[in-house]
Amino acid sequence: MSGPHPRGTDQGPPLIHRIYEPSHHSDLAFYFAIARGVHQHHWDFGDMPPIPAVDGEDAAHIIAWIRQEQRAAGIE
Repeated sequence: MSGPHPRGTDQGPPLIHRIYEPSHHSDLAFYFAIARGVHQHHWDFGDMPPIPAVDGEDAAHIIAWIRQEQRAAGIE
């Protein structure tokens, strides 16, 4: 979990971070992470399980919001 202001929590990484810029983690990578889960690889929070309650349309809105916040923080 990233928290309500994508800055990270003790349970999940900050999504507004250069690691998640589009050239390193594409939108498709976010879709796959939501649908399939992802093994821990950048942070020490453990694996992220799939989130079946988030459908494709919801994922699109979440990803668009993340990208908007990244742009606002100068991450493109």
